[in-house]
This record gives sequence, C-alpha cells and structure tokens, in this order.
Amino acid sequence: MSKSVCDNIIFDDLFNRHSQVLRNYIYYKCGDEELADDIVQEAFIKLWDNCNKVKHENALFFLKRVATNLFLNVVKHKKVVFEYHKTVSSRSDIQNPEFLLEEKEFSIKLNNAIEMLPEKQREVFLMSRMDNKKYAEIADFLEISVKAVEKRMHLALVTLKEKIEHFK
Repeated sequence: MSKSVCDNIIFDDLFNRHSQVLRNYIYYKCGDEELADDIVQEAFIKLWDNCNKVKHENALFFLKRVATNLFLNVVKHKKVVFEYHKTVSSRSDIQNPEFLLEEKEFSIKLNNAIEMLPEKQREVFLMSRMDNKKYAEIADFLEISVKAVEKRMHLALVTLKEKIEHFK
C-alpha cells in the first residue's frame, strides 16, 4: 500500500528531503534565488492541494514537473529583467579602477557564457560545480544516464573554454 502524501509527517519528510535539491535545480534554470524559492514553495503547495491524486512514489517527479512548468511560465519575463540588470550593472563599473573593471567584465562574461549554455548543459554544469554533486547523483536526479551527464558536462566545458578564451 502506498503512503499518503496528505499525511503531515510524510509531507514534511518530502519537503525536508527534496526542497533544497528542487530549489537548486530551479535556481540553475533561472539564476534567481528568490524566484527559485517561490517556485519551490508553489510546487509544494500544488503537491499539498493534489495530495490525494499523487502517490508517494511519484511525489518527486510531480514536484519537478510542476516546478519546471512554473519556471517556464516566467522565463520570458526573467530574460527581460536579466538584460535590464546586465545593462545597469555594466554602467556602474565605469568609475571603478581598471583591475576591478576587468574583473567585473570577466565575471559578466563568464556568467553570460554560463547563461548561454543550452539548458541541459547548464543544469549539469551548475549541479556539478555549485552543488559538488557527483555525475551519478546528477544522473539520478535528472533521470538520465551517467554517460549523458558526462557528455553534457564535456560540451559545457568546451563551450565555456571557447567563450573565455575570446575574452583574453
């Protein structure tokens, strides 16, 4: 018999086990911590609202799907906001010393290069580099093979290297 997601203890356990990983997963997609937090909160609310329909075994899949859909609903807006912030931040660097300016430009270049990676490569790259997740953990979370994770990481590193070398 399947456990009920509607049980407070089980729901709390799901939240404690999956909220941070889900939050990071969404953060890597959107690059906005507050948005990631909001999306994860909304995903758990939707899980609670649909707790009678979702089996315990499918809860993580449900949360990932809902969170991804919520993210896709705001991605166009986030792109406009990001472009605005990029323009504003580049204007504020004009009065800094030369070294700080170059450092800031490199940081922007790196962030832009990461942002320009295809979504699947960016997810794998950030999960590996920011969360220090092993390829097997990433593969399990994304429900893909370790080989697919290795290929996405390789392609991401090649692309980033090319973008960064153009900076010099």
